Amino acid sequence: MTEVVPRTEEAAEPPASPQTSPDVPHNMETEQFTPTKYSIISRNGVGTTGKHISLLVNHFKVSVNAPDTVFFQYSVAITLEDKRAVESKGIGRKVIDRLYQIYSSELGGKRFTHDGGKTLYTTGPLPLNKYEFKVFLEESFRKRSSAGADGSLREETKRSKNSFQSKTFTVEISFAAKIPMQSIAVAPKEVDSDALRVLDTVLRQRAADCGCLLVRQSFFHDDPRNFTDVGAGVTAVSGFHSSFHPTQRGLTLNMDVSTTMIIKPGPVIDFLLSNQQVRESRYIDWEKAKKVLKNLRVQATHRNLEFKISGLSEKPCIQQLFSMKVKNDNGNNEGQTVEITVYEYFAKHCGIDLTTSAYLPCLDVGKPKRPNYLPLELCSLVSLQRYTKVLSPMQRASLVEKSRQKPQDRIKILKHAVGNYCYDDDPVLAACGISVEKEFALVEGRVLEAPKLKVGKNDVCIPCNGRWNFNKKTLLQPSHIDYWAVVNFSARCDTSYISRELIRCGMSKGINIERPYSLIEEEPQLRKSNPVARVERMFDLLKSKLNKEPKLILCVLPERKNCDIYGPWKKKCLSEIGVVTQCISPVKITDQYLNNVLLKINSKLGGINSLLAVEHSGHLPLIEDTPTMILGMDVSHRGQLDIPSVAAVVGSRCWPLISRYRASVRMQPSKVEMIDALYKPLENGGDDGIIRELLLDFYDSSNGRKPTQFIVFRDGVSESQFNQVLTVELNQIIKAYQRLGEDDVPKFTVIVAQKNHHTRLFQANGPENVPPGTVVDTTITHPSNYDFYMCAHAGMLGTSRPVHYHVLLDEIGFSADGLQNLIHSLSYVNQRSTTATSVVAPICYAHHAAAQIGRFLNLDDLSETGLSSIPELPRLHKNIRSSMFFC
Repeated sequence: MTEVVPRTEEAAEPPASPQTSPDVPHNMETEQFTPTKYSIISRNGVGTTGKHISLLVNHFKVSVNAPDTVFFQYSVAITLEDKRAVESKGIGRKVIDRLYQIYSSELGGKRFTHDGGKTLYTTGPLPLNKYEFKVFLEESFRKRSSAGADGSLREETKRSKNSFQSKTFTVEISFAAKIPMQSIAVAPKEVDSDALRVLDTVLRQRAADCGCLLVRQSFFHDDPRNFTDVGAGVTAVSGFHSSFHPTQRGLTLNMDVSTTMIIKPGPVIDFLLSNQQVRESRYIDWEKAKKVLKNLRVQATHRNLEFKISGLSEKPCIQQLFSMKVKNDNGNNEGQTVEITVYEYFAKHCGIDLTTSAYLPCLDVGKPKRPNYLPLELCSLVSLQRYTKVLSPMQRASLVEKSRQKPQDRIKILKHAVGNYCYDDDPVLAACGISVEKEFALVEGRVLEAPKLKVGKNDVCIPCNGRWNFNKKTLLQPSHIDYWAVVNFSARCDTSYISRELIRCGMSKGINIERPYSLIEEEPQLRKSNPVARVERMFDLLKSKLNKEPKLILCVLPERKNCDIYGPWKKKCLSEIGVVTQCISPVKITDQYLNNVLLKINSKLGGINSLLAVEHSGHLPLIEDTPTMILGMDVSHRGQLDIPSVAAVVGSRCWPLISRYRASVRMQPSKVEMIDALYKPLENGGDDGIIRELLLDFYDSSNGRKPTQFIVFRDGVSESQFNQVLTVELNQIIKAYQRLGEDDVPKFTVIVAQKNHHTRLFQANGPENVPPGTVVDTTITHPSNYDFYMCAHAGMLGTSRPVHYHVLLDEIGFSADGLQNLIHSLSYVNQRSTTATSVVAPICYAHHAAAQIGRFLNLDDLSETGLSSIPELPRLHKNIRSSMFFC
């Protein structure tokens, strides 16, 4: 049974659509769906186009001189006397270290590496397949003196993070598997991931033994020389990443500079002042302070003790009472109970006169029913506590500015690190004959030619060094802005001047902008109101001034673009009202700034700034003759376990163009990487998924054509998730496709783009970054899988990071050169940019869409109240859905 679906708000007509079909058939009763099985493909050749270039790469050749070595894997179970399992990796490492000291002879003197958890590895077998040991760890705790809720001045034992009370542990070790090294000894075809895991575990154990903070395969020393303040109480700490990689030339060690964020160590008061950006403690917002301090570890400076913060006291230190049992004449705590303030307790019983924190709340480091109060001035935050929230734009800008390294500086640091860490001396690595060269690997790359761009008046723009501009050029399809308004939330901007300059600059680019119908200033008394109230009042003013719906609202934000008003303003415009908006927060009005703003405005209003010359002429190989939809898919995680993630997918429209896109965004469970709303069946038999939206829009904007092949760009997944992309996400796309009445399965080309890796390319014969268009698909790439590195952009500051592309599937049948040139070209079609982007535009767009719509909801507030279910994102208004609002 089929149903006719009329053109609705889900399939709005785009400007470039020559004609629109009145309806789209789709099947309401889907046949029993049989999942299509896909496998990751192997490399089908290498590229040949482009100018050859000699490169250095931060991969260091590894020799395996004992390839017949076999690792033996053993399962480890560590339990306490009451049979409870030990979960802490810190304790687990100490137990196993102690076990080796005591029972080395029973273990045949074998050296082993332990992951801190349930696995250890040895080179060659232990004498027996199964052991059970008793391990006694000597007492390692400190005493604390505190004001407890139950009263008494008492001394108790308190474990610090890295200490424990003396206990007897039972350790069971049993044989689990053999892992031969042969598979990675010489340029392998089939890589044994277990063998690589053993070697990477060795690297982690070496770092753990040095007391480093471990973050996956990166390690960070507690050395203030490596610390950089990035603002708001957050510190960047630099360290190193090290991991083994199988490549076409054999095993390599990838070594790179790495950075992670930590809470700024030191006095708690100093942290709070910095975090809230206030000068005096009387201005601290204690509700915010309570949220940010919860679960952080502090050291009490009057006692060498470590505690975890559970909250704040309700009253200031000088007023906060607790019950204390006074010792009787016999010296025990059986005397009377008295009420005493924390301030008085520390003055009388500790000899400490509190000054700066007497009138401030205390830290509560106790349990819910047994509070334990510490004055703020006696507490310092412990070092190397990870900060996992998303950095603010200001913090990120500070981090980039302070941590960037020129290519030659990075090379020097890494050469020193490889020599300094003496990996060849590790007993486990030495047992299998592993030695690491100290010189960067030399590889040959190619520099692809930049694509030509078509702009207005039939002119051609030729990018140079990954850049181009519109000087003396006009946009390809400029918009006409005849009815618009300006709203101003900033007290420092002259909106009349801004609008005049925007009109002038637009004229030079071919955009006809009439005078704004209204310039609306925020009422000064509202500037201290909450953001939602300010936005609502501004819209009340807009309604009173305008006599019809504006085509554009230019919004001048206070202070910075990513202020608190941004989210509520975008939600109001894009979801409730349905009007295109452009937010600005100019520090200085320049032509370059205005040009960039106009590029975004023109794209949002349906115009086209530029197209690839081959796209404009309709000569795109394998795409021009077959309706092809390009998808960019990304999931944005907010850095906290209790905050939902935001999944965004953009789909190309107006085939055969590959520069026009529509976005669809959904919430999903926190930290879940696979997108679960690509296909979302409803009880009535319909589909409310992402792909259906995009397919209907493609059909409507492409003259009634349906895509029969998809090029999927997926961002943010690791190699362990590649198969899930093919089995879970691709089959959701097929379900959505077939729900719209198609029986066939479309062809797919699936490419994963990885930006968070540690391979860096350097020019062998020059100090500059590698030129834009540099691609490497030999030597350091995977022995059998289809992958390559591409640096499409010009790295102007710091060291360029290439994107690591993995081709999981290619049913369309691109040649190596064809696919690399397509990907390179898609780095030049971002409508909001006049530089080649580091990653293809569809992924950039998906990232922007997730970030923008994610701010519709105040997720930070939601995380505090708890989320029993994933909140539903407000859907875009029908007037906006097909626009490139994310530009």
